[in-house]
Amino acid sequence: MKRSAITLSLTVALATTISVGAASPAVATPTDCSYSVSGYTASSLCASGTGEHRVKVLQRHLQYGDAILIEGPWKPVGETSTANLTPHRTERVWVETR
Repeated sequence: MKRSAITLSLTVALATTISVGAASPAVATPTDCSYSVSGYTASSLCASGTGEHRVKVLQRHLQYGDAILIEGPWKPVGETSTANLTPHRTERVWVETR
């Protein structure tokens, strides 16, 4: 009986250690994000939260069909990330956060 009580205590202690060690810290990311495209400029802005964001654009080369990935610089919440576009076809625009 004494041995099973010790084994049970060690099992509970180990399980508690594993679950505490596996807990990940809370991560706040930018929220209330939007993007816009005007002419040959794409921009993104995140209005709240914490962290950084950037505008990303996928364009397609008109003649060869190759993908062109354009990324703006990482910016903190409240600042605008801006990227210059090419004259090729824009397929997708989105905001990346971290």
